[in-house]
Amino acid sequence: MKRALALLALTLAAPLSAQQTNLQRQVEATLAQAPAGTRFGLVVADASGREIVAVNADQRFIPASNTKIVTTALAYATLAELDAPDAAGGASVRLDGRDVVLTGRGDARLSSAPGCVTDCLAQLADAIAAQTRQVRDVTGDAGWFPDERWPLGMSWNNIPTRSGTAVAALSLDDNELALEVMPGKPGAAPVLRHLGYVEIDNRAVTAAGGKTDLTIDRLPFERRVRLTGTIAADAPPQIVRMGIDDPAHYAAWRFAALLRERRVKVTGKIGSRYDPPSRAPGELARLAPPPLAEDIRTINKVSQNLHAELLLRRVSRATGTGSAADGIRQAEAMFAKAGVPRTAWDLSDGSGMSAYNRVAPRGMVMLLRWIAAQPWGAAWRETLPVGGIDGTLARRFKGTSLEGRIFAKTGSLTGTNALAGYLLGKSGRPLTFAAYANDVPGSGNATAQMDAALLAVADAN
Repeated sequence: MKRALALLALTLAAPLSAQQTNLQRQVEATLAQAPAGTRFGLVVADASGREIVAVNADQRFIPASNTKIVTTALAYATLAELDAPDAAGGASVRLDGRDVVLTGRGDARLSSAPGCVTDCLAQLADAIAAQTRQVRDVTGDAGWFPDERWPLGMSWNNIPTRSGTAVAALSLDDNELALEVMPGKPGAAPVLRHLGYVEIDNRAVTAAGGKTDLTIDRLPFERRVRLTGTIAADAPPQIVRMGIDDPAHYAAWRFAALLRERRVKVTGKIGSRYDPPSRAPGELARLAPPPLAEDIRTINKVSQNLHAELLLRRVSRATGTGSAADGIRQAEAMFAKAGVPRTAWDLSDGSGMSAYNRVAPRGMVMLLRWIAAQPWGAAWRETLPVGGIDGTLARRFKGTSLEGRIFAKTGSLTGTNALAGYLLGKSGRPLTFAAYANDVPGSGNATAQMDAALLAVADAN
């Protein structure tokens, strides 16, 4: 009787096995349409953890911004009161004799924008203006974290851009400078508008009937930026965003400007320091930024690099030094809790800008399934982009069966595409997946083949 039941079970399972084999072949054929030389990794698992599709499941891939999955989940797993005002991270100001010291504690949202209503540098300037009409030096203090301004393994050519702006405990305006470029007369240089923190070497040209293609470049720690390329004569104003190498100095520079607007005379120098904090007089004022949970949503939805790096250091500072290495050690403990083999990952940063990062698709699926089972798993999933709806997936999967039914973190570096998260099959089956494309030749990408493969899986389930 038992043998008969076993044979019946095998008979019933055979069609499913054949269907799975056909789906595997379909997925492999779809991925094979990518540019020659592209290396893919893909795992899709059902609610029980059974793998439906597996391609190079244990090979290791550069995950790009999929790294933010680890960083943001780690924050949920280790930091308390994510939904409360972020009193621990707020910037503060104090008077040290006649000198002003502006101190950061890892808040990524401090703003000097006109019309700022929350987490505003102007509030701290008001506190100084209420105490005195003259100060000497204004110093930005970023010593709350070790001075690790760029992730290990980040390409140096990213440094002048907003994607590679420096990381510091005192950060302002996303550590970005905005340069507004407006067309001039055809053949002439465009008209520029900016705060004046850097000098612009304007070598761009206004092109009649041409296209807009602007590029910025500078050497590390220089405050002279070269603008090249063209702007079409009929183009609207273009905003070019630049990275900042000394965020604490920029914050102090902007703070001094806000003091002058309040008729506080600044007679000394503008400076920055990145040494560990020492005993100092009490704070005159301190901000309480919005909850960290809101920032985690920003990190995952729009893939904000600086905020992710600061979040990793916030996690590290809660129990350690505030270094990236201490944060990664905490990530190692989280991977272990999730049952992910140590051979399935290596990380060097919290944002995914490092080319040293590696993850295996099977390992990422294991982590994602563990996250889903945590008390905070549903809240974390809500921070992910939704296919065809918002964030970095707003334009992907639109008009397909996965519109509004795939919830995943994207990733992109030169030669690298990544997507990992959750999706609903055509029947409503919940699936967990991780997909990676590395070694994509030239300046191409493999997102079309990746998306087509996931659609095939969803439609078959």
